[in-house]
Formats: sequence, C-alpha cells, structure tokens
Amino acid sequence: MTANDFIQVGLYPVVLLLLLKPMGSYMTRVFAEAPNRVTRVGGGIERLLYRLCGIRSEEDMGWKRYALAMLLFNVLGLLLVYLLQRVQQWLPLNPQHFGNVAPDSAIDTAISFATNTNWQGYGGESTMSYLTQMLGLAVQNFLSAATGIAVLVAVARGFTRRSSKALGNFWVDLTRATLYVLLPLSLVVALLLASQGVVQNLKPYVDVPVVQASTYAQPVTDAAGNPVKDASGNPETRPAPLTSQTLPMGPAASQVAIKMLGTNGGGFFNANSAHPYENPTPLSNFIEMLAIFLIPGGLCVMFGRMVGDRRQGWAILAAMLLIFVPLTVGLVAAEQAGNPALHGLVARHVVEQHASALQAGGNMEGKETRFGIAASGLFAAITTAASCGAVNAMHDSLTPLGGLIPLWLMQLGEVIFGGVGSGLYGMLAFAVVAVFIAGLMVGRTPEYLGKKIEAYEMKMASLAVLLPCALVVICTAIAVMTPAGVAAIANPGAHGFSEILYAVSSASNNNGSAFAGLSANTPFWNVLLGVCMFLARYPLAIAMLAMAGALAAKRHVPESAGTLPTHTPLFVALLACVVIVVGALTFLPALALGPIAEYLMSATGH
Repeated sequence: MTANDFIQVGLYPVVLLLLLKPMGSYMTRVFAEAPNRVTRVGGGIERLLYRLCGIRSEEDMGWKRYALAMLLFNVLGLLLVYLLQRVQQWLPLNPQHFGNVAPDSAIDTAISFATNTNWQGYGGESTMSYLTQMLGLAVQNFLSAATGIAVLVAVARGFTRRSSKALGNFWVDLTRATLYVLLPLSLVVALLLASQGVVQNLKPYVDVPVVQASTYAQPVTDAAGNPVKDASGNPETRPAPLTSQTLPMGPAASQVAIKMLGTNGGGFFNANSAHPYENPTPLSNFIEMLAIFLIPGGLCVMFGRMVGDRRQGWAILAAMLLIFVPLTVGLVAAEQAGNPALHGLVARHVVEQHASALQAGGNMEGKETRFGIAASGLFAAITTAASCGAVNAMHDSLTPLGGLIPLWLMQLGEVIFGGVGSGLYGMLAFAVVAVFIAGLMVGRTPEYLGKKIEAYEMKMASLAVLLPCALVVICTAIAVMTPAGVAAIANPGAHGFSEILYAVSSASNNNGSAFAGLSANTPFWNVLLGVCMFLARYPLAIAMLAMAGALAAKRHVPESAGTLPTHTPLFVALLACVVIVVGALTFLPALALGPIAEYLMSATGH
C-alpha cells in the first residue's frame, strides 16, 4: 500500500468519529420518552400525523403488538410497491414509456426494498419510471430504514425498563425516525450531492451527439423481429453508424441520499455509485461513504446514552472498528498487489522488469479512474460492512482475496455497523452470546446491562445469529444443485461459485450488492433471493423484540464482584472474537471452494 492509500483509509474513520458523538446525542433526544427541545420543534407536525392516522401516541405496546405492527406495516408497503411496478405503464411521470415490470422481478424488487436490502436484478434507467422510483422505491428507502431504527430503540428499552410488559409505540418510533432523523439528513446530503453534479430533475432522457462518430455491429432481424443467423448458425450483424447517445435523467440526488443514509443501497442507475450522475467526484464519493456509517455509528452512541452508561455504546463501536479497519486495509492491499496470474503470462520477463510499477498500479479493472484503488476498496468494505449494497466499482473484478473480504464482511451477519438499527441489534445478539460464554467460563448466570441472560434470551439471540448463516449455506447449496441456478453463472469454476455464494450472502444478510457476473433476473433467482431477503429481515427482528420483551419484564440486577464488565477492552476483544469465530466456522469451507481456491489457482497458474 502507498502513503496515499493510508491517508485515504485513515482519514475516513477520523472524520466519522468526529460526527458520531453529536449524531448519537441528537438521536437520544429524538427517542427520549420525556419531551425535549428536539421533539418540541416538530411536535406540531408529529401530532398532526398521529391524528390523521388515528394513532394513540401515548399507548405502550408489548413486544407481540410491536412486532405485529411492524410486520403488517412492512408487508403492506411490500404489496404497494409490487402493485406500482405492475401498473407503471399506465401511470404518470413515465417519460420513457417503460412497460410494466414482470411479476417475478416485481415481487423480488418489492421484497428487496421493503426489507432494506435493495437487491436489483434490473437496470434502473431502463426499467423503472420516475413515479415508481419516487413513490415506490424512495419511500420504502425511508420506511425500511425507519423500521430498523424503531426495532433497535425497542430492543434498547428492553434493557432499560424494569418489570415492564411494554417496549414503546412502534408508530411513534417509526414517525420520529423518519421525521427527525432521515428526512432532514436526506435533505442536507441531497443538496451536497446536487452541488457536486448529481442529477435531480424530472426531464425526459436527452439524446446528444457523440464526440467522435463510430460504427457498431447491429443484429439483423427478419420481418417478425427474429434474429437472422448465417450459415454457421451465428447471429448475423451489419455495421451501423453511431452518431448519438442517450443520457438518462431523473430525480437521482434525493434517492441517492436516502439510499446511503438508510443503508438501503441499490442505484437509481444500473451502474450505481460508479455512475457519474450518481457519484461524480471524489468529494461526493467521500460524502456517500460517510452517509453510510453515520446513522449506524451514531446509534451505538445513542444506545450507550439510553442504557445510562455511555461506555457501553463506545465498547460496541470499538468492537465494530476492531474488525472493520484490518479487513479494509487487507482489501485495499489485495487490490494494490494486483492479480497474481500476471506472473504466469508468456512475457514473464516483462512482468518481472516492471514488477514495481505493477505493484504500484495494482488492479484497476472494474474501477473508476476518478476514485482509484484506495477509494474503491474503502467503499467496497464500507458498503458490505453496513448492509448498504451501493457500489462504486465492479466487485466481480476484485482480486480473489480482495473479493473475499466484502463477501466475508456480509457473512459475519451485517453487524459491523450493519444496517440502520438492524446492525446494532444484531451486534447486541452477539453481545448476549458473548456474556453467556463468559458466564459458562466462570460458572455463574451471565448478566448484560443489569439483566440476567437465561435460556429464553439465549434461544432468541441464537436464532438471530444463526438464521442468516443457515440461509446462506442452505440456499447456496440449492442454487449450485439446480440447473436454473447454475445457468446464471457467467464464469465457470471457482469464480462462478463465488458469484453464487456472494449473491445468496448478500440477500440473506440484507445487503444488496452483487458480484454482477450472475444473471440473476430469472424466475428461479428472483424467487430464491426474495425468500432469503424476507426471512433474513423479519424473523430476526421478531426474535430480537421477543428477547427485549423478556428482558423488560425482569428486574435490574445490581453489579457484583462476579459481574463481567462489558465496557472494557477485554469484552471488546471477546465480542469481536465471537463474531469472527461464528463467521469463520460457518463459512470457511464455502470460502475455500470460492475465492480461496481462485487465488490458489491464479497464484500457481492452474
């Protein structure tokens, strides 16, 4: 790695940490049960929304009612997004006259955006109308992110309340997360991105002349529109002039802002944040990376304040950084090292003579030159550590070891920052497992934040930890054993297996990014990944709410000499080790068949 790499990778966490304390302090006031200066500012709008929707804001919900409200609200949003895609050709704000989306793709997309995954098997600028993008996808970006925050706040109340049967009001938490957190931040980020050149309009697409005219091979078709084949059976083509190109337009800045802040991912355009209309400059790239971690990191600070011990939030944040930073450095180093297969070329002497230049240049395949290796590698690590899925480079073009790291970051359970809310409550499940293991070591009932961790809590935490792991392993096996699954592979061998493993890992951990070498917009893949996304989101959230409900009903246990401190470097290391060990034991065999095997084959020339 070069000095520039260390500067770019090192600058990011420094700026992020400077923003997290004020962000966490602000969100603590947003979700405080007592009125304060933050909630008074928007109190009038908040009360109006409650009256319009018939919400009794003073009502306290038990965990079952909270979970039911969350599930019904999200399923209703899922169905509305599906319906909007199926009838978009007859609706306004469709200047390109796009047709209705196919049923399998529509349900896959609806599940994807409702679950905060934003997996996309389609090209945004060639499939979705402006109305579908704004009313369907952008709205779900707000609501799915707000749902994750609401569940996290309810889980935090489970630790703070004593002998209580309630966790708060889902509708109040959802409204406050949207009104006070997501909307104002999205407005600020959208303006910053628009200032850098991200498009924001409702204009039809624009045809402009190319700088230099050229020709391309145009397929020959018969009167019925079927391709004509030559004597050898190959499609027949003829040269055609290329004098213009179509530039896509649309309200991109507003959707890019919430896709980053809400760790939704997805892209207004098919090329995602590699597209110059979504991410035109190094500054916009840095803003987008900060936006991804801003709320998940701030929620750690908020959690510490809510439970009455700020050290607890910082300890969880430290455990996340302890895993994230080394893996990010490893990813950038792997990309800077370049492809080991170059040393197996016939012109070996040329490679050896210019080894230092190749080392410095690294692997630029699939990356934008305006970002380079360091910014692309950092973005790849951030987007897969958080359950964002936005990309500014082609992950399919990463080196074998470089591709292994974002793949494994997802497989760790999307708890290294993770999604807004969902990442932290997933990490809390690991924290419960960690204190339980520590309790077994010393032979006493484990405690976490003043609550005893007993059999029921361990069952719920284990379900939250192991469900995404099971989905990845089982659904990958189904895909590789099914002709329809294997048919989507663009590359044979180990890399093809990595494409399948990455897609299933992304869906089963609500990430949404892809290696992009997999042709996944087929009925088989749309159904399989849709099931993965749904099961990875809602059963896990319900399990955490059930655990929170059980904890809220318990009395507070005073600290004693045998209580394990959960704010010390020792616990930080224990928590990080638990996360790593679960991920390693579960996925090392699969990783050995994919990126590790690919690396060994490229390094040995076989």
